[in-house]
Amino acid sequence: MIPPRFDRQVRFAPLGRAGQQRLADARVLLVGTGALGGFSAQLLHRAGVGTLVLADRDVVEESNLPRQVLFEEAHARAASPKALAAAEVLERAGGPTRVEAHAVHVDADNLPALAAECDLVLDGSDNLPTRYLINDYCVREGLPWVYAGVVGSAGLLLPVHPGHGPCLRCLFRDPPPPGTLPTCDTAGVIAPAVGAIASLQAGLALRLLVDPEGLEPALVELDAWSGELRRLGAQRDPACPTCGAGEFPYLESPTTGEAVILCGRRTVQIRGRGKVDLERLGERLQVAGVEFMRLGDILRFGVEETRATLFPDGRVLFEGTEDTQRALALYDRYIGS
Repeated sequence: MIPPRFDRQVRFAPLGRAGQQRLADARVLLVGTGALGGFSAQLLHRAGVGTLVLADRDVVEESNLPRQVLFEEAHARAASPKALAAAEVLERAGGPTRVEAHAVHVDADNLPALAAECDLVLDGSDNLPTRYLINDYCVREGLPWVYAGVVGSAGLLLPVHPGHGPCLRCLFRDPPPPGTLPTCDTAGVIAPAVGAIASLQAGLALRLLVDPEGLEPALVELDAWSGELRRLGAQRDPACPTCGAGEFPYLESPTTGEAVILCGRRTVQIRGRGKVDLERLGERLQVAGVEFMRLGDILRFGVEETRATLFPDGRVLFEGTEDTQRALALYDRYIGS
């Protein structure tokens, strides 16, 4: 039975009661729950999607609040993991949607488990390697996904329906070298651009879940400042190394010990080398005279003008630096192998 809260939604003829039931039966993975992911998660939650799986590696900070609509000042003060904070806010809204939250860095090791039994993947990430990883996995598994990205006042959007159109590498064969594209750190970002792209992304998500037949793939460009919108027809490239040749290099890349700079903040993430014994680490930090705070399965401590946040999966965020080698050295010095 369709709950009364969806009465106006099911009156939309292309959706109807049958489509609403498909939404209720659907399971969707959102990779990233910050700006884009938060907007899209909220829309899908209110639309009645059965299960939302949220995965995000980061914590909330004050500079997120103008554009990341699921977060509040209390989350920023506590530096709450974004996935957990997003789940908390969504669940307060009520409704039938089940929310699963994972404070993890999505990589080749855990993506298959996160996406298991999902009907769709939405891109709310902030970096190209993760998007190419999602593309590899979804093409290999025949799983639809929607690429989206926003910088400044403009954004891009591409639905990928394997076997029915192009994949990401058909249009963008390889990611450009680091530093060649503007980022939210260099060009900033405004909430209207995020909201506009996220709304289109959520709309395509509903379409792909309910009635994907006849959906013509296109790359959409939108600028919320100038009001310009372009829809560019997108064709599958038979020579594409991913959907053409079946090569999936991002699924085969090593992840352990990887150090990456997070977009929009002076923070380096270390992938880690396995789960850390927090009790023993706390004892070692105490002996070394390092102040630390334990919040459930998360441990925070400050060292050498950086603040470290250690997650249950072994990842560490070092805030206050963009030097990956320094972050790796701090990891080895204070956490070890």
